[in-house]
Amino acid sequence: MKRILLTNDDGYQSEGLLALKEALNPLGQVTIVAPASEKSACGHGMTLTRPLRFIKLDDDFYKLDDGSPTDCIYLALHALYDEGFLPDLIVSGINIGSNMGEDVSYSGTASGAMEGVLHDIPSIAISQVLQDKNILDCDFTLAKTTIFNLAQSVLKRGFPLGKREFLNVNIPQTTPKKCQGIKITELGIRLYGNDAHLHRNPRGEEYYWLGLHPLNWKEREGKEMSDFEAIRQNFVSVTPISLDFTARNRLKGLKEWIMQ
Repeated sequence: MKRILLTNDDGYQSEGLLALKEALNPLGQVTIVAPASEKSACGHGMTLTRPLRFIKLDDDFYKLDDGSPTDCIYLALHALYDEGFLPDLIVSGINIGSNMGEDVSYSGTASGAMEGVLHDIPSIAISQVLQDKNILDCDFTLAKTTIFNLAQSVLKRGFPLGKREFLNVNIPQTTPKKCQGIKITELGIRLYGNDAHLHRNPRGEEYYWLGLHPLNWKEREGKEMSDFEAIRQNFVSVTPISLDFTARNRLKGLKEWIMQ
């Protein structure tokens, strides 16, 4: 039986995580290790300054007390699996909200997949794009169909990427019938503003609350469609992400500059 490990950054009670479990249950033994609370935009952070504790909620379902998605994957692989019997696949999501462009660097969802490929396990991050994250009822039908098909392909035919590379999947807010298909994309350029709101508490002390930036973006000068444009056109966006951050086209110029 294939072994599949799930995590997310929205917390163990997220509807997206439960939808992901439902989608992948037919493919093998599904184990969940998820944060006890929401960890959105926590990046690839690991907890080093305090102990962490697994809390068992059900068979093969754990929350990690105040842990990040990275903690969840790292500790699950070391504590819940025997050597030689690691997961065949790791999936992080279904995130409620997009993870496109440079948002991937902030994303706890993407970081769960990053941690998976650091341990040489095929990994996928999947996010459901929403116009409003406050909606009460999110339809994950397209996301569930997509991740089932992708996971099934990985388990049957092998992972299509190399070492320390993962798939970043974004699902448009549409129905399966209206979806235009799948596009292999590159990361677009995310345009950021400053949405920090200054307030005062009842004691007169100032504090800031960080808001959400509008989803503004622009295309890169590459040949591939960006993830943003694919979503705009109602395609599922699938982007291969590499953990090699080296700006290789700058190595020669940097060598020349440093020697001047």
